[in-house]
Amino acid sequence: MNKQHVTMLGVPMDLGGGLRGVDMGPSAMRIAGLGPRVAALGHTFEDRGNVPVLRPEGHDPGDKSARFLGSIAHCCERLRDRVMRILDDEGLPLVIGGDHSIACGTVAGVSSWHHARGEKIGLLWFDAHADMNTPSTSPSGNVHGMPLACCMGYGPDALTGLGPTTPMVSPRNAVLIGIRDVDARERELVHESGVKAFSMREIDILGMDRVMSEALEIVNDGTAGFHLSFDLDGCDPSAAPGVGTPVTGGVTQREAHLLLEHAAESGHLLGLEMTEINPILDDRNRTAELAVELILSGLGKRIV
Repeated sequence: MNKQHVTMLGVPMDLGGGLRGVDMGPSAMRIAGLGPRVAALGHTFEDRGNVPVLRPEGHDPGDKSARFLGSIAHCCERLRDRVMRILDDEGLPLVIGGDHSIACGTVAGVSSWHHARGEKIGLLWFDAHADMNTPSTSPSGNVHGMPLACCMGYGPDALTGLGPTTPMVSPRNAVLIGIRDVDARERELVHESGVKAFSMREIDILGMDRVMSEALEIVNDGTAGFHLSFDLDGCDPSAAPGVGTPVTGGVTQREAHLLLEHAAESGHLLGLEMTEINPILDDRNRTAELAVELILSGLGKRIV
C-alpha cells in the first residue's frame, strides 16, 4: 500500500454485549504499541482519542429486545461524524472497539462520505457470528449480534438510518467470513438477504487464499472500495483468548494474517476496525498484541 495517514479512534463501548471488559479494548491496543508500530511501517499515525460512551452502571437498558439501543445509536452517530472528518482530512480510519455494535457507526461514516461523492462501498465482515439478528429474532437482545443486519438495512431505524441511504451497504457488495456460530432464526436472514457467507467449512475446503480472492471481487464490484470490520472472535481462541464470545474451531493466526494481507494488496481498503478485544479475559494482552500485528498486515507489512 501507499503510505497513508492512519487515524485511530477508540470506541470503549460495552453496551452491546452481555459481558463487561471490551470497553478496555482501545487501551489494550495502545499499550500494545499500536501507534509506534504503525509509524514504523512508514505511515503517519494520529490518535484522536476515544468517542464518548455512556457507562451502563445505573442506567436502564430499555427494551429487552435491543438493550441500550438509544445509547448505542447516539454513540454511533458521534462515531459516524468523526469517521467522516478523518476522511475529509485524507486519513484512513482505524477504529478500535469496543463491542461490534460500533460497526454501525463506522460503516455509516465511510458510506456517508463516499455517498456524497456519488460512490458506493463494499463491506468485508470477519466474525465467528453472523451478526444478522434483529430485535425480533435475537435470543439475548444484545445489539452486538445485530450490526451486519443493520448495515444492510434490517433492524431498528435508530441504527439502519445512520447512513445516507438504507441500506448503507448493498448485500450484493457484502461478504461474511469465518462464521461458525449462527442462531437458527438469523440463519434465515443470512439466506434471505443474499449476503455472501464463507463459513469455516468453506474456508477449510477452499482455503483462505481462494476465499479472499472471491470476497474481494464481490466487495469491489462497482464500489469505491471496501471497509473491513474485524471481530477478534473470528480467530480461534488458541490465538485470541481475550474475546467476549469465543468459539472453538476458528481461523488460525496465519490465516487471519493472510486475510489482512489480501486486503492490503487489493489497494481498495477504505477503513479498518478491530472489535471485541476483552483484556479481562486475555492472557498478558495476547489478543491486543495479535490485533496490532493483524493491523500491520492490513497496512502493508510483508514477511520479506
